[in-house]
Amino acid sequence: MSTFAPSTRVHVVGVGGAGMSGVARLLVEMGCSVSGSDEHDSPVLRELRDAGVLVFVGHDASQVGDAQVVLWSPAIDLGNVELVRARELGVTMMARAQLLAELARQQPVIGLTGTHGKTTATSMMVHVLAAAHRDDSRLLGAEVRGVGANGHWGHESLILEVDESYGSFALLSPSALGLLNVEADHLDHYETLDALEAAFVSLIERTPGPVVAWGDDEGARRVAGKALREVVLVGRTDRDPWRVLDQRTERGRSSFTLRGPNGDLELVLAVTGAHNVANAAVVAVLALELGVAASDVASGLGHFRGVPRRFELLGQWRGVDLYEDYAHLPGEISATLATLRALGYERVTAVFQPHRATRTLRLATSFATSFDDATNVVVTDIYLAGEANPTGATGEAVADALRDLDPRRHVFYAATFEEVAASLEELHDESDVVILLGAGDVAAVATQLRWGVSP
Repeated sequence: MSTFAPSTRVHVVGVGGAGMSGVARLLVEMGCSVSGSDEHDSPVLRELRDAGVLVFVGHDASQVGDAQVVLWSPAIDLGNVELVRARELGVTMMARAQLLAELARQQPVIGLTGTHGKTTATSMMVHVLAAAHRDDSRLLGAEVRGVGANGHWGHESLILEVDESYGSFALLSPSALGLLNVEADHLDHYETLDALEAAFVSLIERTPGPVVAWGDDEGARRVAGKALREVVLVGRTDRDPWRVLDQRTERGRSSFTLRGPNGDLELVLAVTGAHNVANAAVVAVLALELGVAASDVASGLGHFRGVPRRFELLGQWRGVDLYEDYAHLPGEISATLATLRALGYERVTAVFQPHRATRTLRLATSFATSFDDATNVVVTDIYLAGEANPTGATGEAVADALRDLDPRRHVFYAATFEEVAASLEELHDESDVVILLGAGDVAAVATQLRWGVSP
């Protein structure tokens, strides 16, 4: 019998987090009675109330109530009073890895994984399978524009954003898998890049169906080569059986030819950037390997309109285009800035909010080399995301590494968003575009800018 049979009472601690809000929605649609709590109220919590979730703001042991199952966000401290109460009551408690394994026992999983780009690629796959007139379940970190919420329970496969953080995919065995990239991340959990790559190799080897990897990413190619099973590679070089040819990117649009064993497929995207082409190529090949018609692949990708906070144009600030992007790893930042250059922006001002103290300290030097396409860089203080910071590290570690690498580049450290806004005022005449980079709340900078941002 499933843990999540209809009418099962489930409580989710940290329900406002991107990953857990989708879980709550999916469980409601499965017929469970769902409650949840989070530290602060937010638009996400208000949407969850509308979806049928009993939502509490703040944490209190009494909120566990008569729950039969308690789930929690990986960001929640295990000493949280609600988790302590659940243990005292002997309630079934499931970490995210156990939750995903349980869901995978009920429906075959079509997974998209990698250290970045997962939400975008998973959203693309949702569009592709919707174009094929399927009713698949889905679970990912953001709403799917043009389709619906980030969590849904359907009747066929479960389209899943397969997250490596904190070992979340450790117990998961997808039926099919797309691997986008592998970059040093979450080393507070894995400790070494080798251990992280070994976890991806194990995931691939647990997947019985097709596995497709982006061959242009060194980490993904390395992981694919270590796996003791076939991995289909797609990339831009003639050594791969599937190739991306004639890539064209412009503002608001990309197109390319996907050449495979059975001929060419012309694909047009309503989003720009080489990173989106890479994501789309992996999704397209995986869908074709699963037997989806080429026409549905092209139609689905053509209807994809992007993901919130992923290279999103916020508007204009005194004639300067202002973007936000979730990029918070060196490879992501490099790809995003290269996209801006490819779109014709010559004077690029990047505002970077480092995410988590451990990541910032481990990767400070790598971050420095990822800003080569930026003319000016403003580094904010670290968004800790609930993580401890015993050494008192700040974003100045990244700013110092940038200055050491290239003393000629304009680099500013601004501890507060007010200071960030003041720095941008100084740089206005030296900027064709400003991009706000990070996985925290860096977009709030837009509200600090004098004269505001117009749509």
